[in-house]
Amino acid sequence: MCLFQYDDDPEPEEQVPAGPLYVPVRPGGAEVVVRLFRTPLGARTIVGFTDPDRLAATLGVQQPWIRLSETALRAMAEPLGVSLLTVDPTFTAPAVTAGPPVATPLPQASPVAARIA
Repeated sequence: MCLFQYDDDPEPEEQVPAGPLYVPVRPGGAEVVVRLFRTPLGARTIVGFTDPDRLAATLGVQQPWIRLSETALRAMAEPLGVSLLTVDPTFTAPAVTAGPPVATPLPQASPVAARIA
């Protein structure tokens, strides 16, 4: 930790603009829609990446994106009640596989439990 504070150093809790971000989107009709995500604790968040290669490494090369400023991204998410911005996330859930649901048999009641009831 640096013991000296300079005039251009932001305070730790001060939000500093992230600059232009590469934002994942979903294609709509004639427009695109910004994707919302959830944090590991379940809070809704908007996501931006500082580099398109980081976006592709996390979400895949097929993920469409647009370039937005942090201010524009926050303004789009505010009416939805989302104020958290995550920049350059690296951990994601494993990809969902499209397979048939696996049926698990229900446990059978034991004869002893049936006599007690």
